[in-house]
Amino acid sequence: MKVVRGPQERPRSKWASFIEWFNKVIMDAEVYDYRYPVKGAYIWRPYGVAIRRSVEALIRRLHDETGHQEVIFPVFIPYEFFSKESEHIRGFENEVFWVSKGTSGEERLVLRPTSETAMMPMFKLWIRDHTDLPLRVYQIASVFRAETKMTHPMIRLREISMFKEAHTAHVDREDAERQIKEAVGIYRRIFDELCIPYLISRRPEWDKFAGAVYTIAFDTIMPDGKTMQIGTVHYLGENFSRVFDVKYLGKDGQMHYVHTTSYGISERVIASLLTFHGDDRGLLLPPRYAPIQVVVVPIMYGEDQAVLEYVKNVSSELLNANVRVHVDDRRDKTPGWKFYYWELKGIPIRLEVGPSDVKDNVVTLTRRDTFEKYNVPRNNVVEAVKDLMNAIEDNMRKSAWEWLRSRVKRSSSVSEAKAILNEGGVVEVPWSGDDECGKRIMELTESDALGIPLDINDTPSDLRDAACGDKKAEYWLRLSRRY
Repeated sequence: MKVVRGPQERPRSKWASFIEWFNKVIMDAEVYDYRYPVKGAYIWRPYGVAIRRSVEALIRRLHDETGHQEVIFPVFIPYEFFSKESEHIRGFENEVFWVSKGTSGEERLVLRPTSETAMMPMFKLWIRDHTDLPLRVYQIASVFRAETKMTHPMIRLREISMFKEAHTAHVDREDAERQIKEAVGIYRRIFDELCIPYLISRRPEWDKFAGAVYTIAFDTIMPDGKTMQIGTVHYLGENFSRVFDVKYLGKDGQMHYVHTTSYGISERVIASLLTFHGDDRGLLLPPRYAPIQVVVVPIMYGEDQAVLEYVKNVSSELLNANVRVHVDDRRDKTPGWKFYYWELKGIPIRLEVGPSDVKDNVVTLTRRDTFEKYNVPRNNVVEAVKDLMNAIEDNMRKSAWEWLRSRVKRSSSVSEAKAILNEGGVVEVPWSGDDECGKRIMELTESDALGIPLDINDTPSDLRDAACGDKKAEYWLRLSRRY
């Protein structure tokens, strides 16, 4: 390919006002509409649904490949189920929507905030023998949280309409923790394929999932420096199975409680996908998961049938090579208007054909990430497009990871850690592991604790706890300001 124009510098107003930028771009690109008159409930528009379905297909594929089976559970949970696990209800009681039947309210129902208490009674019916285990199911459904904080499209919702929750049951802790490792691996693959960088941490005891033995979380850093949780994995032990009496007959002829796990992600994965790679011109979608990978724009002067025929042949060849192509041959819009429109929607590659291209038997390709232009021989179009899609994806992933890593710093000083947090990002400080000291660190730095890093192997060497100087540090504790 011959480069005819080098990369252009992209403006980055999202760094100045992230939420304002995000709200504008998802509306302008016709992904989402937040004008529905219910707080925290929003509308996915057709283009947004197309992006979402592409991501959901990835999520389904990776779960199906690893032995999970998809289910569909009711949205209602009887209060008697929801209230059985005391720690769980304490964790969610201020966030649930209640539904009462009729005026007397004799039947109290909960709109599911998550489905542990819905699935466990069914697990009790489905599981009898050790041969029924492991049991692994998942669904992509709506969950509801009576959110009282400020809501944000895709980020903080009352109806989370793309909640993928997996629930598994196992013979013992060893097999359940093997499942935890697999779940972490699945989430790594999802985020890696979507070019979303992440941090993996074990949440502190005071911030684990309600009813869990421990929680592992994936977080990413948004342009304003705040972190956003994009995935969680929970080892639940026997906490739910004992409450719901979920047992199996073991090989030893004895009855045993199952060990369970759960893990979930939501449309926050879409928010991250759109955020990390967008700019002042709009979105940029990873080629593999863009509903349209190549938009073809004919450059015509009057009725130019030669150009249209050329475009038809090129687009057919790309479609036959399994490239998702859209030809924008609207006559009431100028080429410049079309360029702007498709850049806003984040299409990875634009293919232009004008009379001179037909004459020279070439096409012009423009990549959305750097805006470099290439002249490509007609007989090399498919290969050039596929090579360019790979190059765009590699560049998106590399740029995103470089930025995230640049926003993670370390400090053994509370005052310095607070200054780093004020600039935006994540800071790791030495911590003894004592909960009260950890909470004190949070208080002094006015931050939230993400937890102990699981994606790095080193520990503090000869350092003291950042808040409790009389205690030796055993871990790094990640801190941030969170959504």
